Amino acid sequence: MSIRCVALLGRKDKPTDAVEEYCTYLSSALETHDIQLAIQRVTWEIDGWPEALQSLRLRASNWRDHWVLVQYTALAWSARGFPQRVLSTVKILKSAGARVAIVFHDVEPYPGTRLIDTIRRFGQVWTMRRVATFADLNVFTVPPERISWLANVPGNAVFIPVGANLPIPTGPKLRSLPNRIPTIGVFSITGGEAGVRETKVIVTASRFAAERLGALRLSVFGRQAEVRETELREGLRDVPVELSVEGLIEPENVVQRLAGCDVLLFVRGPISSRRGSAIAGIACGLPVIAYPGSETAMPITGAGLVLVSPSRPDDLNAALVRVLSDTTYRMELSARSRATYENHFAWPAIAARFNSLLTNR
Repeated sequence: MSIRCVALLGRKDKPTDAVEEYCTYLSSALETHDIQLAIQRVTWEIDGWPEALQSLRLRASNWRDHWVLVQYTALAWSARGFPQRVLSTVKILKSAGARVAIVFHDVEPYPGTRLIDTIRRFGQVWTMRRVATFADLNVFTVPPERISWLANVPGNAVFIPVGANLPIPTGPKLRSLPNRIPTIGVFSITGGEAGVRETKVIVTASRFAAERLGALRLSVFGRQAEVRETELREGLRDVPVELSVEGLIEPENVVQRLAGCDVLLFVRGPISSRRGSAIAGIACGLPVIAYPGSETAMPITGAGLVLVSPSRPDDLNAALVRVLSDTTYRMELSARSRATYENHFAWPAIAARFNSLLTNR
């Protein structure tokens, strides 16, 4: 008999919604286990909170004994990152007799040094702790022991990494035409000042590699890529780097772009098992040069990572040259990425983990 579950989302992110994509891929993968996962939203940003919660009460009356997977990011439940209203959502679900799982896509509060940042951070931690207390199951996208606000890991806490929100083909990594020039991939750049810093790192590393190895190709695509095109072209204008810049592209094209690269340069903060753009590179069998952080742990460390400190840019530059120039080393890293993806980040593996949890509790 089919098990019926609900994935409950808050506000839709634009221009793309990675959490909705996550739920769509998960829903498809769960069908193999005869689990039907329907995607629904609390449209508070359209209807206002009173009407949105009343609508939820009516729907939740049909969800008794159903699993409801509440997808948590701070901005999904508040325009400014004060997500306390998600607690009301969880209480309504519990009152209706639903079985509630919180899927924490944001596992840490937002940083910042301003007074408003401190207040927001306090509110986010308070909210996460409270909803975790009410939930029947807490699903964290990084190992719970790595989370700063969990003094004691509760017995209902589990770790399930996110997958790549991409149509990854089965079998070996796709390869582009032989005799092409070495290619560096960058999938998305952060907005704001962080993006300025990331662009400088990308330019510096690409220049360093081109000066030592000769002609290279740099493929930058995804969120904020087109915003940084002028800076990228200006920074690389006197070195033999063929630059390709694209903004948001279809998932199938993302796979094609990554498949045509030799390495993914991931400098959007520390790498972890909840960073979908990094996992996309791993899914396509790429070596990944990245920064470590508090969330950097198994299983992602089992992939073909080259971890370098952000305070040591020379190490990043040297790592990029070695990966591009040493074919044996690059292939070893690539094999590790493919194996780690299949075992931990592929949707069948993720769905199997959810199936075990949802059917045995």
